[in-house]
Amino acid sequence: MAKLILEPSRGTRDFPPAEKIVRDKVISDIKEIFEIYGYSPLETPTFEKLEILEAKFGAGENSDAVSEIYRFKDQGNRELGLRYEFTFALARFVGQNPQLKTPFKRYQIGPVFRDGPIKAGRYREFYQCDIDVVGSQFGIIDAEVLAVIRDVFKKLKLETIIEVNDRKLLNEIILFCGIQEKQATDVIVAIDKLKKIGISGVKKELTERGISETDINKLLDLLTKVEKGSNKEKLSQLEKLLGETEGVKELKELFKNLETFKVEIDFNPTLARGLGYYTGPIYEVFLTDEKIMSGSLAGGGRWDKMIGKYIGNENQNIPAVGLAFGIEPIMEIIKARDGLKRQTVANLLIIPIGKATEEAIKVTQELRSKGIKVIVDLAGKGVSKNIEYADKLGIPFVGFLGEDEIKQKKIKIRDMTSGKEELTDIDKVKL
Repeated sequence: MAKLILEPSRGTRDFPPAEKIVRDKVISDIKEIFEIYGYSPLETPTFEKLEILEAKFGAGENSDAVSEIYRFKDQGNRELGLRYEFTFALARFVGQNPQLKTPFKRYQIGPVFRDGPIKAGRYREFYQCDIDVVGSQFGIIDAEVLAVIRDVFKKLKLETIIEVNDRKLLNEIILFCGIQEKQATDVIVAIDKLKKIGISGVKKELTERGISETDINKLLDLLTKVEKGSNKEKLSQLEKLLGETEGVKELKELFKNLETFKVEIDFNPTLARGLGYYTGPIYEVFLTDEKIMSGSLAGGGRWDKMIGKYIGNENQNIPAVGLAFGIEPIMEIIKARDGLKRQTVANLLIIPIGKATEEAIKVTQELRSKGIKVIVDLAGKGVSKNIEYADKLGIPFVGFLGEDEIKQKKIKIRDMTSGKEELTDIDKVKL
């Protein structure tokens, strides 16, 4: 029998305890902010009917996300695909459940899958943390969503910049530059890669998609020149060219509402968001210090038309707005900043001295009943080996339990950081 190659599939990873503990804490912190803002959990299947994922009114036929779907058939020859994000499943769920009370505020956290190229920080299985509000028209709710972004990164102690644009405005700019409306989605998909492939790369892609050189130059010149001044000044420059369009009006209102929530943003006219379903304001979040990481940490926007199209009524707008946090880039930053110090969730290791193992088990169970995360040496390693073990795993406290301590109903606890020891009543142990 050939020897198995013991490694995970390309683009996937194992998470040993040291990393999983940190991941779980990050996800818990994000979930806490979601619930503070009144979002409730929703769980949907890992795979969907392929037609749901490939819907042309969703990501867009030329979107990289659609080309990267993991496709397969079940034993009934039905075409299926692994989810590559959560918005489609939410749209399907809402379409299936018209009785839902609105606004419907939900969050979903879990793995998604894309069969794309593998490079630093990019994987084929990765986690997303989403929130969406269904049933609220554009307005103050959009500003609240951006307040969630701010509060999540404040909780994670990460300095970030929230970039904002509007899909209506971007479409208006595209038409102003002489590009046909039917080509707008292709143009947006290309512009979305501006930070990754630069102006020359975007020009090449737009040329390959049949856009004239004159129109390309006019578009990119306009987008890249409007970059100085305050948010209102940049928007004013575009208003002078386009007039007071729907996109301009939406951003004016959004800027005003953001002042209520005291959320600071950066208006970026080149921000595109490659998925095709966005209909209004869009946003992405980047680390302030791009030397640490230049990629997006979160992104989202308003998507008012998808649910109506799923239920077969293209003219029915069911308003929705949301965003997704990328756990993988956030984790890379936090690991580099904080390291992976803990290799166990245990906060206390009890070391039986002499023949105190049976009593140590009783004490351990008593502490566990109080919610203390504790382990006890059952292998008889001895004191020095146990202290070495606790140090290596990052256990913050060890407890010594011998005959004297048992008689006094106490335990001697050592702080592994300071080395300080204290004799404590067993029923008063608090960590």
